[in-house]
Amino acid sequence: MSFTTLITSDQLAPHLTDPDWVIFDGRFSLADVARGRRDYQKSHIFRAIYAHLNEDLAGPIVPGHTGRHPLPDVAALSRFFSRSGLAQNSQVIAYDDAGGALAARVWWLLRWLGHTAVAILDGGWPQWLKDGHPTTDQIVPPTPRAFVPRPRSDPWLTTDQVLARLTDPHFKLFDARTADRYRGENEMIDPVAGHIPGAISAPYTDNLTPEGRFKSPAELRARFEALLGDTPADQTAFYCGSGVTAAHNLIALEYAGLGDAQLYAGSWSEWITAPARPIVTGVDGRDVSQSTEL
Repeated sequence: MSFTTLITSDQLAPHLTDPDWVIFDGRFSLADVARGRRDYQKSHIFRAIYAHLNEDLAGPIVPGHTGRHPLPDVAALSRFFSRSGLAQNSQVIAYDDAGGALAARVWWLLRWLGHTAVAILDGGWPQWLKDGHPTTDQIVPPTPRAFVPRPRSDPWLTTDQVLARLTDPHFKLFDARTADRYRGENEMIDPVAGHIPGAISAPYTDNLTPEGRFKSPAELRARFEALLGDTPADQTAFYCGSGVTAAHNLIALEYAGLGDAQLYAGSWSEWITAPARPIVTGVDGRDVSQSTEL
């Protein structure tokens, strides 16, 4: 059996020495981009490989054109996965200490490259510690293997594609940032506040329990059915600040059994690079979320 959305710590624990399982530690902080690697070096899950958001999981920033975390080049990303020991039969697990918000990047990138046997550790590093599973400071170099990408053509939208679909009545766009950032009330990361016109507020944090684990499939299904209405998942897209945490909603959608949505990869930090693109502050009549911050 392969894991394609979530895995529990108890399900992962028996596979720490399995050569066909590859584990990524995705801990990261925007405020201190070196902190995640320091934390990893101090303690991590045995055989976990550190995946740095800026260095390994994003491409070069082009000022005035891209957002903060552009999609990486397929060849470069494939080389990283090959160095990490991935092969076509590998089961991949990613974890972080942020409710899966950063591990979701690994999940989405591998799905984009056609590798579906990838899941995130539900509850992440805190849950692993809480459940009493072993940790180590030993860094085990992976044995490189040949990862062959099979990129999908449809999982993400460009800025121009989003702009073109804003007036499409059959399309819905969702904003995965916190509700206050969506409304433009508390923008502490990007230089422009607000949201894309017509976007619906859908904070990724609403997928989680207060303990930082995903809500049940039934709870998530009810949440997203209220957001989607009559719109099927494949006619929707999600964005966030830079295309990272929006993937959390894509996992939740699939875990709830509602299908696969698209990612607006450039997200808000790319949208605002062109002053002519429209923005909205406040609530534009389509905010139907019930935000509960962690």
